[in-house]
Amino acid sequence: MEIRVLRYFLTVAREQNMTRAAEHLHVTQPTLSKQLKQLEEEIGKKLFIRSNYSIKLTDEGILLRKRAEDILNMVDKTMEEFQSLDDIAGGDIYIGAAESNGITPFIQILKQLQNQYPHLRLHFYSSGTDAIDERLDKGLLDFAIVVQEVDLSKYNYLKIESKDRWGLLMRKDDILAQKETIKIDDLMNLPLICSRQSLVQEMPKWFGESLDNLHIVATYDLIFNTSVMVREKLGYALGFEGLIYTGKDSDLCFRPLDPVLVSPMYIIWKKYQVFTPIAQKLLDKIEEYFQK
Repeated sequence: MEIRVLRYFLTVAREQNMTRAAEHLHVTQPTLSKQLKQLEEEIGKKLFIRSNYSIKLTDEGILLRKRAEDILNMVDKTMEEFQSLDDIAGGDIYIGAAESNGITPFIQILKQLQNQYPHLRLHFYSSGTDAIDERLDKGLLDFAIVVQEVDLSKYNYLKIESKDRWGLLMRKDDILAQKETIKIDDLMNLPLICSRQSLVQEMPKWFGESLDNLHIVATYDLIFNTSVMVREKLGYALGFEGLIYTGKDSDLCFRPLDPVLVSPMYIIWKKYQVFTPIAQKLLDKIEEYFQK
């Protein structure tokens, strides 16, 4: 299975049209068709459903697209790493990060590094911790910032002192907005919107046996779209303080949970990881910062 052919495959999957894909790849349509037919023969599965007007992926094609994206991301990252070995003026660093105001010290460190190495390029991947861990394990990320306890068998880590406090995001015209804090009884029978990660990590600790009685109407990874759901009265969102603007001219407000629920924050990286020169410079700065 050649890297070049995988790129052909992904282009056809994206364009859903052989002619447009061939034009994009600067190859003839017969050449492209031949390469894809050979790929199907090599795998032993039909990858495309062809019609007069479009091409769609089969279930096997969808699986290959996911694997091909991971493979090519790794190939591209590896090439960038080798190209940056002699280019300490800059390079690429890949970072996964949960949404939190607690990443401010990390961003400040990145700014210091950028001042020293103006050709530095930062690639951020924002998602839930599980998705970030998966990309870190595959070698697609250099570092990750997570908001849950760390698997010490897999990762090295530094703890960020900032902790994220949980609370309820709601409309200001809601009766619960009159409260200073939100207790478990306040949440019973409310349509709740929770992060997928929190339903495994934080919520069972805070709700205890009451967790099974919650009325959860939606789950999320990132909270901006969730704030729109709250604004449009789809539900009440459990999340971190400070991620959504709730100032004077906002129609939303945030009330912390009582008893207090907080999530820890860590910078992590794989054990025995070999860094590019620029990523090693970042690690040195991180460790220097935390030693102070």
